[in-house]
Amino acid sequence: MTATIQAIDIAKTFKKKRSLAQLFLHPFGKAERVEALRGVSLEVRQGEIFGLLGPNGAGKTTLLKILSCLVLPDRGQALIAGNPTTSEYEVKRRIGLVHSDERSFYWRLSGRENLRFFARIYDLESRDIMPRIDELLRRVDMFDAADRPFSDYSSGMKQRMAIARALLHDPPILLMDEPTRSLDPASSLELRQFIQEELCARDGKTILITSHDLREIEALADRIAILAKGKVQQIGTLAEIKRWGVRAESFRLEVPAGAELPSGPYRVTEDETFDEVRRVTITLDDGVQLGRVLRGVLDEGVEVRACDRVESDLEQAFARLLKDAEGRE
Repeated sequence: MTATIQAIDIAKTFKKKRSLAQLFLHPFGKAERVEALRGVSLEVRQGEIFGLLGPNGAGKTTLLKILSCLVLPDRGQALIAGNPTTSEYEVKRRIGLVHSDERSFYWRLSGRENLRFFARIYDLESRDIMPRIDELLRRVDMFDAADRPFSDYSSGMKQRMAIARALLHDPPILLMDEPTRSLDPASSLELRQFIQEELCARDGKTILITSHDLREIEALADRIAILAKGKVQQIGTLAEIKRWGVRAESFRLEVPAGAELPSGPYRVTEDETFDEVRRVTITLDDGVQLGRVLRGVLDEGVEVRACDRVESDLEQAFARLLKDAEGRE
């Protein structure tokens, strides 16, 4: 499948801001440098939702700024639909940037007036501007509030306007920086459905979305990259990320209440009884196959009513990856 977004060995360092006390006590001292990105490489395929997950300060926003031509990397290269980000005109025609910085709008203007202003910047044809704005306002459910001042909008309404702005020139690629930040649960759910069902499934857009919200990325993304300490720690599907670092398999057995499991090459990690059913979670010893354990249980006359694999969740995998990143520092 075609790679629509490519980051190749991208590195970026910033000067750390000095406090007033530091400036006063050491006016000629050198500012400390902070490595935001330390050789990041990834590919986003055409038509997929790609989640960039990481803790605050991991470098997610810096990477999006580089991909959207707002910041130059110190090393490496970023490509958008095959065009290097040094070719700003070609890149900006193909991307729409959605971020939660409300200061980028004009608060005294109405939502409609804001979109008209940005449509001029995007160089839309004059005859197309108002029909396009009306279409987008309806799509993001802001048509009835379009003539209210932007300052009167709720956080959810402002975020909808940010999406409408990014879609003005109908770009095939969307870069979304924590789009549900500051939204209530109901607004977050509506926005996630819009991204998944409208922008991706219906319009076929390629979407790179950053977040530190595990549930959001789990609900949206086809593939995930975990970014920590300025590096990509792991890339894969949700199932692949969840299995990363899991060296022992776990299974949940359902047996009759009161049934005793024989000893074997496993350890019991959970044991609960509900009515007539006992649910036992076992973790196999290294190299042991489930069939061997089940044969031992059945040979003891224990009825196994159900047996399911216990999958690691994303939160556990995320914690393992962060711990591994810390250990390599």
